[in-house]
Amino acid sequence: MLALDIKNINMKHVQLIISGLSLLLAISACTLNSESAKNKDDNYSIEKIKVEGERFIDQHGRQVLLNGVNLVNKNPKQGYIGPEGVQEFESFKKWGFNIIRLGIIWDGLEPEPGQYNEEYFKKIDAQIELAKANGLFVFLDMHQDLFSVKYSDGAPEWATLDEGKEHITGAVWSDAYLISPAVQTSWDNFWANKPVADGVGVQDRYAKAWQHVVKRYANNPTVIGVDIMNEPFAGTNAQMFMPVMFNAYAQVMSAETGQNMSVEEVMMMWTDTKGRYEALENVADKERFSKIMDAVYELNSAFESGPLQAFYQKVANAIREVSQEKILFFNHSYFCNSGVYTALKPFKLVNGEKDSQVVYAAHGYDLLVDTDDLSNSSDERLEMIFERINASGKRMNVPVLIGEWGALGGESPGRLELAHKNLRLFERFLFNNTYWAYHQGTENYSYFKYGVVRPYPYVIAGELEGYGYEPQSGVLTCSWNEKADIEAPTRIYVPVLTNVSHKNIKLLPDAGNIGLEPIEGSEAGFVVIEPLGKNQKREITIQMKTNDAKVISLSAE
Repeated sequence: MLALDIKNINMKHVQLIISGLSLLLAISACTLNSESAKNKDDNYSIEKIKVEGERFIDQHGRQVLLNGVNLVNKNPKQGYIGPEGVQEFESFKKWGFNIIRLGIIWDGLEPEPGQYNEEYFKKIDAQIELAKANGLFVFLDMHQDLFSVKYSDGAPEWATLDEGKEHITGAVWSDAYLISPAVQTSWDNFWANKPVADGVGVQDRYAKAWQHVVKRYANNPTVIGVDIMNEPFAGTNAQMFMPVMFNAYAQVMSAETGQNMSVEEVMMMWTDTKGRYEALENVADKERFSKIMDAVYELNSAFESGPLQAFYQKVANAIREVSQEKILFFNHSYFCNSGVYTALKPFKLVNGEKDSQVVYAAHGYDLLVDTDDLSNSSDERLEMIFERINASGKRMNVPVLIGEWGALGGESPGRLELAHKNLRLFERFLFNNTYWAYHQGTENYSYFKYGVVRPYPYVIAGELEGYGYEPQSGVLTCSWNEKADIEAPTRIYVPVLTNVSHKNIKLLPDAGNIGLEPIEGSEAGFVVIEPLGKNQKREITIQMKTNDAKVISLSAE
């Protein structure tokens, strides 16, 4: 037994013992405080999302700014599920994403009328679980391009009622919408709800497929909703759109420049990408371009207000039979992608009231998308496109999520700056967004590393008023109206947390705690601002280090 000889212990020894005990107690206290803070933060995680007016709200009442990517595999040989797995989903979390627009393909879901592919669903289940494990939410996108798997992706062959018409392609893949009789006829029969082989209308089969999907995920909070149809197209009636648009272009050129052009001459310019670029150079300003887009508004609104609105309501009704809570994301027509105002309205419940859980999931692309000239997209055309999307969201009083934007391809000059131009507009209008699109290797491109991945307000203890990030200076500013009844903190995502220090953060009012919270296994993290328990405006400015010369030089292109 060890005996303690008190008489031989001097005061220095006593002080050392006391100091050691104090240090041990301090370490224990720090550990407890750290665990307490972690447990508190876990209690404030985002577990559920719903729509309130024009915002997404979590279960604590905070506004959530949804920010993420599209993950869509269109290849039937790969079973319509990509190779992205644990590593990619962990990276999505590290990159500050909180939402995935996960593509599903009708051909994969329903290989025969009324028969659903359980093996495909299991693959979808697995990706949803990966999202859940990394704190990501999902909305499912029933994706299509050129309507059918026969021409690109989407509907199964049994649902492709093309009447044996010829399929024609053009200079850009999407030109087939405008020139392929097979594609247009398939759409015509879809809008007419023509029966398929089992006697059920093709549109009704689509609605039943969605109902089957939503029923499966009705109690899964990771799946917050569904995007009913990707870029719906008018069908044969769309043949009238382009002559009207080309005629408007000829009139603009005559009035603005004195250059007289026939519709045929404009059409010939449009047949190849070089001529298309030259034509669009003449309408790079908002005033000219708006006259061309407005020329087809009446035709487009007839389609949207008629067949498309009725179809959306049909699918919404089918979904609401199995879930009242899932958010219904809806996309405008194909022609609205480039600046035509949408005429769509939010859906209604069976009692006639407006469905509160709906989101305008608009797509926004300059007409140079999918061409080598994409980097030369007009600033004013882009601004007009997103101004109109914002106005439509305000008209409908629903949140706006830009479901697709970018399509920036590989490492090309000007693509990083084009990403920044889009994102500045998203900041201006407080848009939610999912970038088109992520594939393995996308993270290596500059526009993704230094554009798509960026600082932003992840979740706000109140209502977001405005924010902006300037990549060249490394300054993020953000303002919000904090609410007294919200106890959960505001969290601002930062890609490199070591680029932030407390001395370079200015918070108004200058009160409350500010924490720096790393994301495990990553250099990224969050600036965490504790709420003050009162209704007031708050502002923060974060000055981050910008010692990466590549970022600065690319941003200045």
